[in-house]
Amino acid sequence: MTVTVVPTDPALLRDRFDAALDAFLRERWLGRSGDGSDAVHAVLRRFVLSGGKRLRPLFCYWGWRGFGGPDGAPIVAAAAALELFHAFALIHDDILDGSDHRRGQPSVHRLFADLHARSSWRGDPAAYGRNAALLCGDLCAAWSGQMFHGCGLEPARVRRGLAVFARMRAEVIAGEYLDVVAAVGDGSVASALAVVRMKTARYTVTRPVQIGAALAGADSATVTALAAFGDPLGDAFQLRDDLLGVFGDPAVTGKSNLDDLREGKPTVLLALAREMADPIQAARLRALVGAAELDPGGAAEVRGIIEATGARERVERMIQVRVDQAHAALERTPLAEPGRSALVELTVRAAHRRH
Repeated sequence: MTVTVVPTDPALLRDRFDAALDAFLRERWLGRSGDGSDAVHAVLRRFVLSGGKRLRPLFCYWGWRGFGGPDGAPIVAAAAALELFHAFALIHDDILDGSDHRRGQPSVHRLFADLHARSSWRGDPAAYGRNAALLCGDLCAAWSGQMFHGCGLEPARVRRGLAVFARMRAEVIAGEYLDVVAAVGDGSVASALAVVRMKTARYTVTRPVQIGAALAGADSATVTALAAFGDPLGDAFQLRDDLLGVFGDPAVTGKSNLDDLREGKPTVLLALAREMADPIQAARLRALVGAAELDPGGAAEVRGIIEATGARERVERMIQVRVDQAHAALERTPLAEPGRSALVELTVRAAHRRH
């Protein structure tokens, strides 16, 4: 008798996603060497395959398994395609935010700017870096669709998944726009939460798990109902990300804990700190947050104010409330094993992480 071992270890699944991504990227560049675009391929392979939690492919995969889909190369490829779309979002987000590091390495626009400077090319290295990175992000977005289309699942299944995929793509771009608007808006908690939901929550958890369920053949009502799990958990994921952006250890997170404060990023954490601050604290926040020259000492003062106002504790409570909501939604959802157990574990991993 042959016994099939179901892979439930996230690390093993991440290896399979990465192998699928590596094969796809190699195939896309086959025969193109020497046409002047080798640097694009090298930078993208390094960016896509170096690090990352692979949460979106994991939620997609376990959404599929939770509704009876079998393990196999096609679902691994379909889920891995979401990581290419994530790469697009990260590359463009780093340009918009002016972030020079991602996953402990220089961001894509920084890599191209450094290449320009080392090569002593004409023009502005920073502008070249931004332009090249924008095109790399666009390429990742295009390739994500190609990889999803060619995953090997039956066309009818792919069409069901693509309906959710298309909505996810539009939501991410709308969320990025809301983030730009929020930077010049009222700085309210409500507007910050709206950005969280549109920019991150939906495409981190809700849409990936819905894509997996749709691919597996779940009916439209069931797919829609999964938002009761994905939306609060996606919110919790981003709220944790905002905390790590200010209080995280850069050696662990791979990102500076000064960038969000220097940018004055309109996070829920900072909105709450401003709302809960006394007049003296509020004046210091206005003076320090958003200052491009903010140094570690000034950042430490901001962190102290955030702690003193109770904003950090409030965000932690918000995270826990949303995790509880996600758990309750999972309990109401008819899921097959091992999908249910894996999604429960992912709920904890997404909301209570250190990087």
